[in-house]
Amino acid sequence: MIQTAPRSESGDRTEGGGRHGRRIAALSGLVAVCALAAQWAVKTPPLYFDPYYVWLGARDWPDVPLDRWPFSDVPHQVTRIGLLLPARLAQEVLGPGQVAYYTVAFGGSCLFFVGVYLLVRSMFGDVAGVASALLLIVHPFFTLTNPFGHEITWSMGVMLPDMPGAGLFAIGMAGLVVASRRTGRAQTRMLLLAGTCLGSSFLIREFLAFLFLMIPAYLALLRIPWRRNITVGIPMAVILVFDFVHNTLVWGDPLAGILSAAEHGGQSRDYVTRPLAAESFWRAMHDWNALGTVFVGALALTVVGWVVTRDRRLALCLVWFFTLAIPLTLFAGVLDPNSISLRAWLLRYWFGIFPALLAGGCGTLILLARRVPADAVARWRLRPVAAAVAVALSAVYVVAAVRAVPSLPRDTAWAELRTYLTGRTDLPVLTADRRLAQTLTFYTRTPWGDPVWHGRVQDYDQYFPAPTPAPPTAPALYTHWRGMEGQSLGGWRPSAKEGWTLRWHSSDGVLELWNPPAAR
Repeated sequence: MIQTAPRSESGDRTEGGGRHGRRIAALSGLVAVCALAAQWAVKTPPLYFDPYYVWLGARDWPDVPLDRWPFSDVPHQVTRIGLLLPARLAQEVLGPGQVAYYTVAFGGSCLFFVGVYLLVRSMFGDVAGVASALLLIVHPFFTLTNPFGHEITWSMGVMLPDMPGAGLFAIGMAGLVVASRRTGRAQTRMLLLAGTCLGSSFLIREFLAFLFLMIPAYLALLRIPWRRNITVGIPMAVILVFDFVHNTLVWGDPLAGILSAAEHGGQSRDYVTRPLAAESFWRAMHDWNALGTVFVGALALTVVGWVVTRDRRLALCLVWFFTLAIPLTLFAGVLDPNSISLRAWLLRYWFGIFPALLAGGCGTLILLARRVPADAVARWRLRPVAAAVAVALSAVYVVAAVRAVPSLPRDTAWAELRTYLTGRTDLPVLTADRRLAQTLTFYTRTPWGDPVWHGRVQDYDQYFPAPTPAPPTAPALYTHWRGMEGQSLGGWRPSAKEGWTLRWHSSDGVLELWNPPAAR
């Protein structure tokens, strides 16, 4: 059963309502501060491709040139107005530099962790909520994000839709849970807030709309009257109309975002078969890092907990998981391995179900612990033993999770390159792999966006087979790509044997600037 508290006639709690709200706000702030500290500790530089296209789209909005590269190839990135418009606002207020980029990227990550806290605490209390959020903040899935060091995924601190979209959806679900404990106007306000958050998540990550299909089931499990589906649906409908109007005015088609998402995909560069696609969740949780199996364990715990307790909160978590897991798996290649719409073996596609898994796993442990007879607890002194085991397991987990963080390169090399380029007039042209060139645009400016170098960056396709990436008169920026990234031009690198001379290098060895043979 979902616990209820005494209510006043308006539906609000009668005892400690103000203190209760202040505690939630304070703990939400604590989670956000911890998330900001973790992001600053890893400080992934602004990344290329998808995040960069969002940045460019925000800069050009509403006149995004869909008839020119890169937007002719990736329009789905710039139709996510829940990410695009905040990025544009940040650029207008803070300037076209790193400060604005990090404001949006860090804010989206904080939204996710706070959403996890609010969802879990709404079901099982503050301790479980804070513990769940902190577990995620230090998990390798959210710290090893830098392809210039050791990369598992692009997530925390990166301008991508997965974390903020999942965070808004989690906050909306937390609103539904809280609304189930209220009546009257208080319930109506909470349901409207929940609908607003749920609908807004679609503007950031479109495939979260699959989760909307089961909103009536969520309300039924929470024992919220059926007619209240209309209350939740009103703000969602308003948001959808706003999206349609925006798309009509800017893109000329009210369904531009939906069509762009539906048409995205095709033949994958990865080897895909139907059996491999069917294992997408396991592969995403297991193949990238061993600690990903924590989430598989949380799913197993949730299933066991529901079988034993039949608690509706655990049922809600399972419905949430399978409602998203099934379409993700189907469109990852089960339906057609030659036409991939969602690369579900990439773990960031699963962020939307992490709040449900953590709530289910923590909730199962709490519910099963409550079933231990009181006399057994007293006789065997289980509480101190359980506390000692929990502390030991947490210590082992944290050590395993953060052991790679101190060696991460952060953006040290890029900041040093900015210093080297500042005011330089003897370097009119610089060539770079397209990935490097896109990140470089942030470091030819101050963090606030003012230019510090007025030369020209000439990029090249890193996959194009050529013996040398740069014209003979232009210095080349080089890095040895780490993480999952392929090397430029099949592994080519400048060398003294070919007549190249090292002009500059970063203190951590991540970036190098080479003069070509003709410039000796």
